[in-house]
Amino acid sequence: MRIIAGEFRGRKLLPPATDATRPVTDRVKQSIFDILTPLIPDAVVYDCFAGTGSMGLECLSRGATHVTFFEADRSAAARLKKNIETVRAEDRSTIVSTDLFRWLGDPKGTGAATLVFLDPPYRFLRERPEHLRKLAQNLAERHFAPGATVVFRHDAADSLELPPLARSDVREYGGMKVEFLVRGP
Repeated sequence: MRIIAGEFRGRKLLPPATDATRPVTDRVKQSIFDILTPLIPDAVVYDCFAGTGSMGLECLSRGATHVTFFEADRSAAARLKKNIETVRAEDRSTIVSTDLFRWLGDPKGTGAATLVFLDPPYRFLRERPEHLRKLAQNLAERHFAPGATVVFRHDAADSLELPPLARSDVREYGGMKVEFLVRGP
């Protein structure tokens, strides 16, 4: 795993310690960031279910102002912290180590998110779809800037509407689906 472009290009990141985290391949990450490029400079990013932090760190490398990483798993959060230290981005990063489904707070005044990565464990879509809907609604209403873009990654076999977010694009990469959702004004 590595950063593929920008200030930290080529820096290697610690991989996940277990197979519970599904890192995005460089090819898929490049495809996603080709779409997101115009949105990244000066963005305030939320990397939900961050795992190793690969997506959020890629944003910082490409000019995002700040990334708030949400990761409840302590082992993954420890690796995430090391990855942030590896690229020396501590001053532009916040780690929130709590259950995102229960979190209602302000991530240290970093502002409303303009770009959000929502990458829950695939099982949540099947086992707890109502929790994901409620989470998306809470985040959109309380923490997203108008026009915020959400990158929602999940198993290609699954589908879930996340009101008040509207789908603007969908891409499939093998068994994975990436939906680009937008919060209306």
